[in-house]
Amino acid sequence: MNDTAMLRMAARAVTALLKDSFVAAGLSDADAARCAALMTEADLTGAEGHGILRLPQYVRRLKACGFNARPNIKVTRSGPATALVDGDNGMGHLVMTRATNEAIAIAREAGVAWVGVRRSNHAGPAGLYAEMPTAHGMIGLYAAVANANHMATWGGTDLLLGTNPLAVGVPAGDGALVLDMATSIVAYGTVKKYALRGLAMPEGWFVKPDTGEAITDPNRSGEGILLPMGEYKGAGLALMLGLLGGVLNGAAFGRDVVDFNADDTSETNTGHFMMAIDVARFLPLATFKAEVDRHIREFRASKRLPAVDAIRLPGDRRSECRAERLRDGVPIAPALMTQLDKLAAELKITPLRERA
Repeated sequence: MNDTAMLRMAARAVTALLKDSFVAAGLSDADAARCAALMTEADLTGAEGHGILRLPQYVRRLKACGFNARPNIKVTRSGPATALVDGDNGMGHLVMTRATNEAIAIAREAGVAWVGVRRSNHAGPAGLYAEMPTAHGMIGLYAAVANANHMATWGGTDLLLGTNPLAVGVPAGDGALVLDMATSIVAYGTVKKYALRGLAMPEGWFVKPDTGEAITDPNRSGEGILLPMGEYKGAGLALMLGLLGGVLNGAAFGRDVVDFNADDTSETNTGHFMMAIDVARFLPLATFKAEVDRHIREFRASKRLPAVDAIRLPGDRRSECRAERLRDGVPIAPALMTQLDKLAAELKITPLRERA
């Protein structure tokens, strides 16, 4: 399905539907607004596998009490630069907002902060949280244990690893550089997007565990193993991030991970960690930004390989996508619009089509 077949909806309409849906499913107005804003930002910045596409699933889990609609999120300071957040099984977006704000506050005091998180849930794209500290003159580093195991350790076939994402945000003169990556060759949200749009996956994403043959039908991804990025390097990185985000925080990892795609009722005990570094503790922020900008210019001006039009750096697609989608609207696949219309009818709220 090409982009011309997509429906375009204004970001404000997407946000309004998200908020109304979450309020109808039991969230407070403030919590619903926060989740809606972050999910819209995911769609705007090109991470549509974590945006409004997830709404039917989130509402389903809220109604089944798989998520706690009214969590009592607790923060325990465990040292001058460390804290542990207990999310009380709340929406991951709310838990990670609290954890990130805590990391920023601690780094303002101590220069650096490490905040671990347990009893959380799926929180959307990692880049959302890594970017937040950059607005405060800080470097952000975020990782999480994914909410389903689609990968195996390198050379194995047992599904013991998730796509465990990693994101780094660095302040620059014009916004921030944001690296947001899954440790798998592709994020599983992208697989969901391909299935919704009726697209075939490229070979090299999933393989059959018994034969090693490629799986290209996204609707059959559950039959296969999602391959890591960089072969054994990606698998090793996923394992280490899982230990830091899961085991270190008393959260789920390995066989303990609950597949929230298939289970609407069980608590996932999702683990994350957030690190914030105050740039000014090392050198003046203006100097750091100027140096980052200088290096960016040098990278962009570097000699290119044949057939390469331009050097692209982390965050380029996010900013370009955001500008285009704010102007032209968020793309919605017709199949997703059908799901959203059905959900709006069930929740007795105004459908997305009528909010333009």
